[in-house]
Amino acid sequence: MSKSTSFAIKFMGLVLAAGSLAACNAITAEPVTPARPVLVTTVHYQRLSADRSFVGTVRPRIESDLGFRVAGKVQKRLVEVGAPVVTGQALATLDEVDLKLQAEQAAAEQRAATGVLAQAAAAETRAVELKQKGWATQAQLDQAKATADEARARLNRAERSVDLTQNSLSYATLTADAPGVVTATLIEPGQVVAAGQAAIRVARLAEKEVVVAIPETMLARARSGEARVSVWSNPRKQYVARLRELAPSADAMTRTYLAKFSIPDADDDVQLGMTATLALSEAASAPVARLPLSALFDQGDGASLYVADTRSGAITRKRVTVKAYESGDVLIASGVAEGADVVVAGVQKLDPGQKVRVVSSLSF
Repeated sequence: MSKSTSFAIKFMGLVLAAGSLAACNAITAEPVTPARPVLVTTVHYQRLSADRSFVGTVRPRIESDLGFRVAGKVQKRLVEVGAPVVTGQALATLDEVDLKLQAEQAAAEQRAATGVLAQAAAAETRAVELKQKGWATQAQLDQAKATADEARARLNRAERSVDLTQNSLSYATLTADAPGVVTATLIEPGQVVAAGQAAIRVARLAEKEVVVAIPETMLARARSGEARVSVWSNPRKQYVARLRELAPSADAMTRTYLAKFSIPDADDDVQLGMTATLALSEAASAPVARLPLSALFDQGDGASLYVADTRSGAITRKRVTVKAYESGDVLIASGVAEGADVVVAGVQKLDPGQKVRVVSSLSF
């Protein structure tokens, strides 16, 4: 055997050995499946019917015009607009000179009636004694009793007069009958006022409400829907509202109905006169998530979705409850969490253990 022949045989052996090694490596290496690119959208639950918003004004539920119960000349006004008041606080006073004179006159009449009654009662006692002894007639006894009864009535009338004048004297001071805030002052010192004339306007702070104008198309929702109120100074904070009063007829100019919604949980952030936004929503509509139909699939055990983890690339199958189908959308009632990323295209070609790569996120 020549040297060239021996070299050729060795070379062929090396080639075969290398081929065998490459074949072994090809057999033992696992195929690498690339992550499939997908489109996702974020789940957001909302009500079927959009909320309707109306602009209103915060008002007190009870706002009273307080006035003196007697006529007189205003001596002092003790409060200004915006001043907080408490129960029993003095708001204004009248000149008490005439009222004191009336009280003194009533007291004098009471003392006079007391003296007359004492004299008449003594005469009645004597007449009874004389009649028993036969020294007085029945007519004299009847006259003595009548005089005593008249004296008692006069005394009773004088006592009532004293009480009335004392009350009138106390009415010279106008006081607040409930906690609140002064919203208007309608009198000034030196002014002569009549009994019952409005003097100080006080708004009670026990309950506040928002007053809005509701169109006739929203009357049913105003009666049965859910209402929330937010003030413009702090729009992120909302308060539950309840319909308290709805006008029976529409305004002749605006053709809207005046509605008053009470705010039971109103705090100090809700001030009288503030501008507020009232949001009305349907009470019976449960929140649903609107998704494209392409995100839904069914493998024989119910409607499902694929939820993608944007960090790890893993997908999870979620069984969902369908509320309704629309032309190109599906309304999901439950089964997938708020804020989850749902695959919206090519779900029929995905497997639960497959890795995905989010290439775009859709707003839906």
